[in-house]
This record gives sequence, structure tokens and C-alpha cells, in this order.
Amino acid sequence: MLKLKRQFSAAEWGWISYDWANSSFSLIVVTAVLPLWLANVGQRVGITTAETTAYWSYANAFATMIVAILAPLLGALADFRGWKKRAWLVSTALGVMGTALLAAVPNTAFWGLLGLFVLANINYSVANIYYDAFLTDVAPAERMASVSSWGFGLGYVGGVIPFILFYSGRVFFSGQASVGFAFILAAVWWGIFSIPMWRHVAQKYYLQIPKHPIRQAFKRLQTTFGHIKQYPKVVGFLLAYFFYIDGVNTIITEASLFATALGIKPTELLTILLFVQLVAFPSAIIFGRLTRRFGASRMIRVGILIYSGISIMAVLITTSWGFWLMALLIGSAQGGIQAISRAYFGQIIPKAFAGEFFGFYNIFGRFSAVLGPIVFGGVAAITGHVQFGAGALVIFFVTGGVIFIKYAS
Repeated sequence: MLKLKRQFSAAEWGWISYDWANSSFSLIVVTAVLPLWLANVGQRVGITTAETTAYWSYANAFATMIVAILAPLLGALADFRGWKKRAWLVSTALGVMGTALLAAVPNTAFWGLLGLFVLANINYSVANIYYDAFLTDVAPAERMASVSSWGFGLGYVGGVIPFILFYSGRVFFSGQASVGFAFILAAVWWGIFSIPMWRHVAQKYYLQIPKHPIRQAFKRLQTTFGHIKQYPKVVGFLLAYFFYIDGVNTIITEASLFATALGIKPTELLTILLFVQLVAFPSAIIFGRLTRRFGASRMIRVGILIYSGISIMAVLITTSWGFWLMALLIGSAQGGIQAISRAYFGQIIPKAFAGEFFGFYNIFGRFSAVLGPIVFGGVAAITGHVQFGAGALVIFFVTGGVIFIKYAS
């Protein structure tokens, strides 16, 4: 353990710790508890499971669309001295508060739950824009893959621990009390373990603050389109990323409702989600180590291939054991493809404009997350089969893979 601690600097550990912190929101709120609770609340007010699936998809799409629209401006502002840290802190605090407030929503307020989730999710996503951009401040190019992979890897552990606490707490709490405990726990975990990031991470690369920063940020955005064209590899990567990360994010957000449609009971589903987290931890670290040997480009292609197989498999799955197998594959590639994509992008962009470029990284990632849930939810609603919605995602992986191989690798 001491050897591992010495492997990273205080700033790198501070940055890594935020993945550990916000994974409580990702697992408990986005993936496990809220989707199932929303379906339960929906049934109380006469909303079917298929309709809940569609509304949940649209809510995710709306939140990510708002973030995508704001991302370039937020990223441009983040490059000014001192702005990145403050903006990260504000969005994190708002996300933590929104998560805690979910516990106070009545068990018949379907739209209240959905609306508050949108607000919390927007701040979670905005905070991640600045978090990703800080990677260039805390790690040199040759260490980015390792630091990013450990961030995702320990993030899975950081998600598992509060999840286990919630799961164990169900012995003492039941119904809405159990759900409220989960949301409070996710908020407290997120807030406490954000402190190392706040204490040890600082903006190393920056631009001086102009007289009119917001006006200057808009002007910079006008020139950024021309600036980014100077980096054709960056453009190719962003276009490929737009497609393949869409499929990844959609599978993450829709996994619980997909399992429910297969008839998997909540208790078994929670166990499967725990299993995914446990598999994802070592897999993310292994992805990082394999990247040092085979290169980030090749490992991204491996991740795309695995997810293509997952989306095809989803159409054929009709039993619980099939979902277990799909969960194993998701866990093996989920953290790896996200970590290596983030590190690869950090390696090919100019560091002084990291916030600006990561703003575009997030706008492509977020706008893609608008399209995926709409396709998933739309196909599921039209056909009446959630499996077909998941299967339709293969087009995103194929398209993204082709563009990546041709223009970004």
C-alpha cells in the first residue's frame, strides 16, 4: 500500500480521490436506486414501466443537453487563472445538495423526483468538466493514462463502499426510508471525499484574467473553431468519441430499467450492480497497464469492440444468467474505455487551453448522451421491447470505431 501511495504525488492523489467521491452519485443515484425508485413511484401514480423508461431517458437527455450547450463557455472560462477551482467547487456543492434533497421528495411526486435529479445531474456533469480539465495540471503526458485509470478504478471502489452501506442499511430501513438513506449517504460521501481535491489540486496552466472575462470567453469561442482545426487528430477523436461514448453512457444509465424489463428482481439486480463495480476496479487498472504496452489507441479500439458485442448480446438475452454475462463484459470495459479516452485526449491537446478543449470534449460527450437515450427510449417505446432499444446502440459503436480508426488513431 505504501508503494502504491508513493507512486502518485499529492496532487495526483487529490485528483484521483474525486473519482472515488462522485462515484456514489453515479452508482446510487444514476444507476441503482433512483431508476428503481422512480419506477415504483411511477406505478403509484399510474405510469407504466415502459413510460418510466422513456421519461428517465428523456430526463437524462435533457440534463446532458443543457451541459453540452454550456460546456464550451464553461471550459473557456476555466482557462482563466483561478476560475477552474472555484467553478468546480460551486458545481460540486450544488450537486451534493441536490442529491441530499432527493431524500425529501414524497413517494408520489414522480415529476418532482425527475426534476430534482435533472438539477443534481447537471451540476454533477459540470463539475466533471473541470475535474477532467485538471488532469493536465496534475500529471505529465506520459502519466495521464495511469492516473486516469486509477481514478476510474478507485472510483468503482468508492462507489461500491457506500452501495454496500446502503445495501446493509436495508436491514434497518425499508421503503422510502431506505431510499432516503441511500440519497443522503451518496451526498455525504461525495462531499467528504471531495476535500482532498479541494486541498491539493491547483491550476498549473492558465491564461491571465482579462478585463471582461465573460466577453473574452465568447470571443475565444469564436476563434476556437479555427484553433481546433489546427489539430486534425483532435477533431477526428472528438467525432469518434461522440458516437462510441454515447453507447457507453446510455448502457450505464439504462442498465437498471433494462434488467427490470427482463424480470430480474431488485435484490438480484443490486447484487449484479455490485458485481459490475467489483469487476470494473481491476479492469480499469489493467486497461491502464495494457495501454503502456500496446498504446491508448489500440486499447480504445478494444473497448469499442467489447461494447459492440454487449449491445448485440442485449437483443438475445432473455434470462438472468445472460444479464450476468453482459454485466461481466460491461465491468471489464466500462472504466477502461472512459479512462483511456480521457487520457488520450489530454495527451493530444495543448495544455494551456485544457479547459477550452475539455469543454469541447464534454460537449461532444454530452450531446452524444442526448441522442443515445432518445434512441434507446424511442425504440423501446415503439417496439415494446427494451432489448431492441439496447441493440440499436450498436450503430453508435460501429460508427465511432470506424471514425476513430480512420482519423484519430
